[in-house]
Amino acid sequence: MAADTFFDEVYRGIPPWDIGRPQKEIIRLEETGEIKGDVLDVGCGTGENALFLAERGHIAWGVDFAPRAILKAKAKAKKRGLKAVFLIQDALKLQNLMKQFDTVIDCGLFHTLSDAERPIFERSLESVLKPGGTYFMLCFSDREPGAWGPRRVTQTEIRDTFSDGWEINYIQEANFISNLGEEKIWAWLSSIIRL
Repeated sequence: MAADTFFDEVYRGIPPWDIGRPQKEIIRLEETGEIKGDVLDVGCGTGENALFLAERGHIAWGVDFAPRAILKAKAKAKKRGLKAVFLIQDALKLQNLMKQFDTVIDCGLFHTLSDAERPIFERSLESVLKPGGTYFMLCFSDREPGAWGPRRVTQTEIRDTFSDGWEINYIQEANFISNLGEEKIWAWLSSIIRL
């Protein structure tokens, strides 16, 4: 099954990453003023992070290649009276948006990319992030034990992907919250600036 079909099918129900609220790291980044200006949530799922940022006064867009996820995000925005924009869009072709943002957030997309897709994504990301803008990425960490779920990512892999035309502000330990229980999932939170 192709990745786009797989993810669209998963949204027939509620996937483990769809927690019905924003990830705590996105809340913290907004509250500390690190998220600035217009924001794109790449791989937005059902839109909780983008909706939170729209509620906090940001112009917020969310893109995902799963049509069911985008339909759910649009329904949430309408129900909450928020003006977030949600579009079906491949993260490897963000240049099709023909718009640039001050901040791009990614909660769980990067770790789904293959080695071959990472440089394509890096160029795609560059097309939508203004120079001096920041990409915040939350991905599965190689410190997460076991083999279930998405592939683990090392700090070296992050640094290698964003080695040319980017500045790594920080890569720090963080956690994903899932709807599978109280257990937190080890993650890396990266702040990466486009030069």
